[in-house]
Amino acid sequence: MYLVLTAMLALNVSADIINGYAEVDDSLHSTIDMVEANNTWYYQNFKAKLEQNPEKTQEWYDRAMQVNTQADSLYNYVQAFKDQLVCMADGSKAQKNASVRQMGKKDDTNIPHQYGLNEGNGTILKEKIIAYREFLKQISNNRLNSELDVTFDVSDGTAADGKVIKWEETLFHEMPVCATMTMLTKIQNDVRTEESNVLEWLDNQTDAGDLRVNKLKAYVIPKSDYVIRGAKYSAQIILAAIDSTQNPEYYIDGQRINNDGIYEVVASGTGLKKYTGQIAFLNNMGEMEYLPFESSYSVGEPSVTISNTDLNIMYRGYENQFSISVPGVSNDKVKVSVAGAAVNQRGGLWIIKPGDAAKSVTISVQAEIEGKMQAMGSQTYRVKALPKPGAYFKSGDTEYAEGSIARGALLNKSAEVIASYGPDGLLDLPFTITGFKVNINGTLSDAKGNKFTKEQLDKLGNLKKGALVAITDIHAKGPDGKDSRLSPILLTLN
Repeated sequence: MYLVLTAMLALNVSADIINGYAEVDDSLHSTIDMVEANNTWYYQNFKAKLEQNPEKTQEWYDRAMQVNTQADSLYNYVQAFKDQLVCMADGSKAQKNASVRQMGKKDDTNIPHQYGLNEGNGTILKEKIIAYREFLKQISNNRLNSELDVTFDVSDGTAADGKVIKWEETLFHEMPVCATMTMLTKIQNDVRTEESNVLEWLDNQTDAGDLRVNKLKAYVIPKSDYVIRGAKYSAQIILAAIDSTQNPEYYIDGQRINNDGIYEVVASGTGLKKYTGQIAFLNNMGEMEYLPFESSYSVGEPSVTISNTDLNIMYRGYENQFSISVPGVSNDKVKVSVAGAAVNQRGGLWIIKPGDAAKSVTISVQAEIEGKMQAMGSQTYRVKALPKPGAYFKSGDTEYAEGSIARGALLNKSAEVIASYGPDGLLDLPFTITGFKVNINGTLSDAKGNKFTKEQLDKLGNLKKGALVAITDIHAKGPDGKDSRLSPILLTLN
């Protein structure tokens, strides 16, 4: 029975979710290719400037080469990390430098945990990211600190119950390998993107003493960075002309922010967040002008999952607890319906209780996207009766199902008969012992509840070494309200 439960413990990750990770991973790889092309241009530009004016450019060229070395080192380490995950997942069929889409086994949740947490490689990755971040700060004279701290934030988090959640656990703990691979690709994208930003800053320093009045730059301003499949992606592409001789003033919701125009706020809650502001600058007439703007961003959870927090099946007559979320959508806009079971919310979890006749139930999730309810997916679970627990005689911290027992342990007044799935069981549910019988030297007596009576303890105290004590007809009531008769406990006094 336990082997069956263990086989069913794996997290069910739907094909739609796996495909979603593959699409995000493909998009990240495309972005990396574009950023790497941009970085190649910077390195070629540094070399050309060095040949034209080595005295002016040498310092910044040397720094750029250091950035190149450090960026390649971290990027290649992450790639080797991903290759190892693919190798563990696909074995002899593994492809080198495989993307999520090219993987065979994408939904395994054990491999990231084993390699990232159990073997300590997640901590090594974290240390390398910190080293790269601090190196970029130093190489850019701490001009990009805020941006680098946000991009390479590897600080631990805190759960609602106050428990510390390590950064490594967010990437590797019970995560399907397709999700971990996608997050690692994002880290590679961050490595190349911040490499590009530092190179841009270094390139600007080569001309810092020159007279430069205007700068042209292309910007892509998306309506939202997160789009559900079937919804529209909308972005405005603009060519901006910047006067580098003046420092505009930036305001968000009436409050002035720092002069570089970077708006940072700690995201709270989930869903769409909107804000408005304006830029104040001097026109050619020397008069102050105000240019208004508005934007928005989405706040969501790190992953899309439907997971049973007890086991990956449902039990009849029992309140099964589920965590259900949709990234970018607040919980009040998520609707859950279950065919064949009662469902309600409690403390952030969805409580699903199948009916007595249910053999399977289907969880369907919808979310409100752009004012319309859209199906997010569904999952069907088999329904089984709670398995019968085993009976144990518990004395101190030791549980006896059978075998030899010391006199002191047998006569311990705090000792009790319990029903559980054992120390290695997959379930930890409350069972109540309602009564049992004890056979002492051929004499049978009843006990109500879960402890020996005083008379039974007196008789047990007179037993000689080698005597057999049989605890039989044990009855227990489970959380489903059903009474079960459990196997006897046979103890021999040593």
